[in-house]
Amino acid sequence: MADPSSYRPQPGQIPDSPGVYRFRDEHRRVIYVGKAKSLRQRLANYFQDVAGLHPRTATMVTTAASVEWTVVSTEVEALQLEYSWIKEYDPRFNVKYRDDKSYPSLAVTMNEEFPRVQVMRGPKKKGVRYFGPYAHAWAIRETVDLMLRVFPVRTCSAGVFKRSAQIGRPCLLGYIGKCSAPCVGRVTAEEHRELAEDFCDFMAGRTGAYLSRLEAQMHEAAEEMEYEKAARLRDDIMALRRAMEKNAVVLADATDADLMAVAEDELEAAVQIFHVRGGRVRGQRGWVTDKVEAVDTAGLVEHALQQLYGEETGEAVPKEVLVPVLPEDEAALGQWLAARRGSQVSLRVPQRGDKKALMETVHRNALQALALHKTKRAADLTTRSRALEEIAEALDLDSAPLRIECFDISHLQGDDVVASMVVFEDGLARKSEYRRFQIKSFAGQDDVRSMHEVVSRRFRRYLQEKLKTGEWSPEDGDGDGEHEQAPDDGRPKRFAYPPQLVVVDGGQPQVAAARRALEELGIDDVAVCGLAKRLEEVWLPGEDDPVVLPRTSEGLYLLQRVRDEAHRFAIQYQRNKRGKRLKAGPLDEVPGLGDTRKHALIKHFGSVKKLRQATIDQICEVPGIGRKTAETVAAALAQAAPTAPAVNTATGEIIEDETPAAPAVGVPPSGGWGTSSERGTDQ
Repeated sequence: MADPSSYRPQPGQIPDSPGVYRFRDEHRRVIYVGKAKSLRQRLANYFQDVAGLHPRTATMVTTAASVEWTVVSTEVEALQLEYSWIKEYDPRFNVKYRDDKSYPSLAVTMNEEFPRVQVMRGPKKKGVRYFGPYAHAWAIRETVDLMLRVFPVRTCSAGVFKRSAQIGRPCLLGYIGKCSAPCVGRVTAEEHRELAEDFCDFMAGRTGAYLSRLEAQMHEAAEEMEYEKAARLRDDIMALRRAMEKNAVVLADATDADLMAVAEDELEAAVQIFHVRGGRVRGQRGWVTDKVEAVDTAGLVEHALQQLYGEETGEAVPKEVLVPVLPEDEAALGQWLAARRGSQVSLRVPQRGDKKALMETVHRNALQALALHKTKRAADLTTRSRALEEIAEALDLDSAPLRIECFDISHLQGDDVVASMVVFEDGLARKSEYRRFQIKSFAGQDDVRSMHEVVSRRFRRYLQEKLKTGEWSPEDGDGDGEHEQAPDDGRPKRFAYPPQLVVVDGGQPQVAAARRALEELGIDDVAVCGLAKRLEEVWLPGEDDPVVLPRTSEGLYLLQRVRDEAHRFAIQYQRNKRGKRLKAGPLDEVPGLGDTRKHALIKHFGSVKKLRQATIDQICEVPGIGRKTAETVAAALAQAAPTAPAVNTATGEIIEDETPAAPAVGVPPSGGWGTSSERGTDQ
């Protein structure tokens, strides 16, 4: 724990101007980012008597080891830079809102030739129109089902669309009138796009003119005694009105606004947002956060506005934003919102009328969200805390192991030997810290030797990170001293943070190998244990007998989850690596030929066999393939050509080489590596 006076800047060194400041810990990680109208006045508040600070602020300044700042011209620039740095560094003492659920949106893929209506989650994509988010996916599907009667837009996947086009027969929705069937040419691409644009206009709230037009067409058809057409139009109008009724009018003046409410206690806060478009509630979302910094309601609102609109532009930022209290930097936030929208944005607190009544409804939702979250988390926190305490007691640790790392080895009969490292912090998986390894020092199967290599490499990298910051020198241990010089930018490093406990998948031999690797590097402050699968026994270094935890122990259950996650991650990597090796083709040997051009070649010729038969001039016809590349491809395929055709020994039939694109060029199978946060690799 650092003394704030040890890194306090001299008062004359701090400028009296707007800016953004960063507190760093002893590992040079950024742990807090803040902004200020006057850096000198704001930073002076952190360096008063620690006893007089808010407990959370006191924890932050005693965890920090240095402070630095950047001067900007205006408060708006400070707001933008603060948001960017919080997103980049993910500081542990800043308020970070997390979605209490994954909210679906209604999406129309206007970036495709035949736009598709579908339910989407996750980050927004360019060229796609979004409506929502909604509380439930079924609510979207009910609305879409009603509207497809009037706007028969495509809803099928690319595979279904392509299949229907091949067989010349539409899917069921095309037969029952809920799809215009562009797959079989019932409408042109232009006509289908007009349908999609009408669908978007209706969802955006421009409903009155469209309903009036349908009613006029209905009356005209009735006057001309086209009763079937009039009945169909009547049913269309009723369907649209039922869809509209699902989003009742809450603001009579057809207002476009977002309403935000906050419910909080001493430890946590919940934020609820209602998206009102055309006077109707078109979407709803909510966040929950731990109050890890000393922040009031105004500060929570400011952080929530940054989170909500930080990645939005244009009409996604409404004309009016209603909040429970105005943030401290109201003017700067207003300018920032206006810049993102491209026009003026009103940021205010509703005082009376329908907007105030609706704000009370949003606040009730926030209170319910906070109560539900606390109910769910109470048991979870209690269980995880008990599990960590049981592990500390069973392994005779000085404190609960807040960071646990687990290693596992995976191979297939000695081939493609790989290892995994998974990380659990506070009893929860931290997938962004997962790492995977290829065994380099030897060939064949030797789990003990592999474990020694992997643990050595992981902690050698840890010592290298300490070397960069001056916390360790090669004389302090037996590290190899090799390291990459990188700037101390505060971003999370790959192997910078040591665990309190290393768990290995195995028994005494694997545990001994891991302990020996740590001792060779001079590391003696990291505990090691192994979890053997046979009887779920916990093995400690140098002990002849295992530690047996009760089957009902939360500590044993947590160790099992950590071990099973490491096993899953290792097997996934091993299968992926083996799959790529088995699916390698002759084009993989062509230097400088990437996956894009490999796909282009196979798509153009249809198979490797036909590509092998092509002339250099024919290969040059493929977009992106020059003469020199074509010659290299032809030479590589000629060299890799089989000397004799493959023969089925059972039938005597010659097997034709019609290898499809993906297996031929060595592209990984679909699905790949799960989430992007699991892709860290120490090659």
